[in-house]
Amino acid sequence: MNGNGGNPAPERKMPELKPGTYKKIGWGVAVAAVLIYLGSTSFYTVQEQERAAILTFGKYTNESSAGLHFKWPYPIQEVVTVPAELTQRIHIGYRQEAEGSVAVEDEAMMITGDENIVSADAVVQWKISNIHDYLYNIDDPDKFLRNSASSSIRAVIGSEKLDYAITDGKTVIQDKVRELLVDLQKKYNTGIQIIDIKFQDIEPPSGQVEEAFREVTNAREEKNTKINNAKKYENDIIPKARGEAQALLENAEGEKKSRILNAQGDVAQFNAIYAEYANNQSVTESRLILETLETILPNAKIFITNSNSDTVNYLPLNELMRSTPASTPAPATVNPPATAAPQGGDAQ
Repeated sequence: MNGNGGNPAPERKMPELKPGTYKKIGWGVAVAAVLIYLGSTSFYTVQEQERAAILTFGKYTNESSAGLHFKWPYPIQEVVTVPAELTQRIHIGYRQEAEGSVAVEDEAMMITGDENIVSADAVVQWKISNIHDYLYNIDDPDKFLRNSASSSIRAVIGSEKLDYAITDGKTVIQDKVRELLVDLQKKYNTGIQIIDIKFQDIEPPSGQVEEAFREVTNAREEKNTKINNAKKYENDIIPKARGEAQALLENAEGEKKSRILNAQGDVAQFNAIYAEYANNQSVTESRLILETLETILPNAKIFITNSNSDTVNYLPLNELMRSTPASTPAPATVNPPATAAPQGGDAQ
């Protein structure tokens, strides 16, 4: 009802479209859908740790690295991305889960070369090196890598003795397994690069056997520790002894040279004195006597008397010593010839 006498309002009619308008709208919607489809399938993004393989009509034609790229829309071209720049890991003999490590006995248990059972756990680090080989040469890359790693470990441990495998041979076994695993990837062109393989444990099965081998391992480690300490002591003592011996030899050589030089000097001095003695024997003899007396009696007072007579000489030494100044030695006098001395002798 309205204010015009209660007459109802006239109904609005939809505008009539021309016969070709619906067709145009349909074509527009179709074109928009095609454009959206082409846009969504013509551009793709490759993440930092990925690489993309470009397939043209289902055949591998190219690959691309990280970033935004263009391709022909599907089904002309399609993209398969793989984590080629990411280092991945697989575990042999156990699985890493949220609650911790869970042992896989079927993978871990192996037989050694001396027919003993050993449990080996390992982790293999790998990455994709060739996208084409990785996608087309093997059906299940992860399963193939796990099987090849397990077979390589079994082959190497199966050729070693248990005692060597659980003690000193762990590093050697790791290197052999890695070489064998790399050769398998090259042989089958898997496109997988083996970076490293490390054993977590190589040990006998749990129980009394494990305890016995643990004691053997501890004893071996203690032995190696004592050997290393002995070598350290040897390396410390021997150089010191050699140094002391060398010092003694050098001191002896120096003493030898010193004595030889002193002896040569004494010989040269003796030869010089002997030459002077040969020229004038009396003078040289007197000089040597005086020099010797000066050496052995540096502060002595000398009194010379004539003792050719038979009478006893009297020499008042006490009075002479008192009469002579302490600082001035008494002069030495020479006796007259024996023929001129009076009977009984004179004290000079």
